[in-house]
Amino acid sequence: MDLYTSTLSPALDIGTGCYLLVVAILSAIGNLLVIVMAVKKSSRMKPPELLCVNLAVTDLGAAVTMYPMAVASAWSHRWLGGDVTCIYYGLVGFFFGVASIMNLTILAVVRFIVSLNLQSPNYKISWTTVKIMVMWIWLYGLMWALLPILGWGRYGLEPFGLSCSLTWGQMKNEGFSFVVAMFSLNLVMPAIIIMCCYFGVAINLYFTYKKTMNNSKRVPNIIKLHRRLLKIAVLMSIGFIGCWAPYGLMSLWSILKDSSSIPPEVSLLPCMFAKSSTVYNPMIYYIFSQSFQREVKQLCRWCLGSNLCNDSNGININSIYMASSEIKPEVAARTTLQEIPESSTVIMH
Repeated sequence: MDLYTSTLSPALDIGTGCYLLVVAILSAIGNLLVIVMAVKKSSRMKPPELLCVNLAVTDLGAAVTMYPMAVASAWSHRWLGGDVTCIYYGLVGFFFGVASIMNLTILAVVRFIVSLNLQSPNYKISWTTVKIMVMWIWLYGLMWALLPILGWGRYGLEPFGLSCSLTWGQMKNEGFSFVVAMFSLNLVMPAIIIMCCYFGVAINLYFTYKKTMNNSKRVPNIIKLHRRLLKIAVLMSIGFIGCWAPYGLMSLWSILKDSSSIPPEVSLLPCMFAKSSTVYNPMIYYIFSQSFQREVKQLCRWCLGSNLCNDSNGININSIYMASSEIKPEVAARTTLQEIPESSTVIMH
C-alpha cells in the first residue's frame, strides 16, 4: 500500500472530511467575527484585548491554512501532495498550536497581575508591553515549529493517513529529548502556570472582597465583573487544554509503547477532537458576552440590509472580549446598590 493512502474505510474518510469541513467553517466564521469586532472598536480597544484578538488570529490561521487540505485528502482517500505538503501541514499545525497555548498562558499571567492591582486604577499594562508579548508568542511558536526541520524532532504522517504531525512513534529512540522538552515546555508548564494564575486570581478576588466590603460598595461590583472575566478565561483554557489532552496522551502512548498497537480508527478520534479547539473561543464569547451577541446580531442585520443600530450603553460598547472594557470612575462610584450591567467587563490596563 502507498504510504500516503488512508488506512480508514472510504465511508469513514468521507465522514472525517465532512466533520473537518464543519469545524473549518465554524472556526473561520467565529474567529473572523471576533477580529471584525476588534477592528470596528479598534480606536477604543485596550492593550490587553490585543491578546484575545491574537488568539482569534491563531485559531483562524489554523482553520484556513490546514483544514481545507485535510478535507480534500479525506475525500480523496489519501494524503495529497506527498512529503512536501505533509511537512508543511505538520509545521503549520505545530506552529499555531504552540502559539495558542502560549497566548493563553500569557493571558492568564496578565489576568493575575491585574487582580493584584484591583484598587490601583493608575496601574496600566501599556501597548508596548502587550505588543512585545504578542511578538514573543509568534517567535516562540515559529522557533518550535522549525526545530524538526532543522533536525531536532521529525514531521510525518499520522497512523490513520489523513493528517500530518510530529512522528511520535519514530521519535522513541531518535528525538526523545525533543519530546521531553516539547511536552515539558509547551504542555505541562503552561498548564501549571494557567492553573496557578487563575487560582491566584480567585484568591485575590476573595481577599479583596473581604477587605473592602465594609468600606465601599464599589469594589464588590468590580469583583463581580472580574469574576465573570475569570469564568470566561478559565473556560477558554479548559477548552484548549481539554481538546489537546487526549491527543497528548495518545502521543505519549505511541512513544512509551508500540504505536502500531493503536488502531487507526482510535488514533483518529483524539486528532479530530484536538482540531475542534479552534471553534470554542468565539462560542464562549457569544454565550457569556451580551455585548458580543449584540454586535454580531447588528452585523447580521447590516449584512441583511437593515440599519445598523447604534450602541445605547457606553459602558458595554467595548466589552466583546474577556480582557477589558472601560468602567469610568463616575460610573463605579454610583449608588451603592446599583448593579453594573451584566455584559460589562473591567479594564485590564
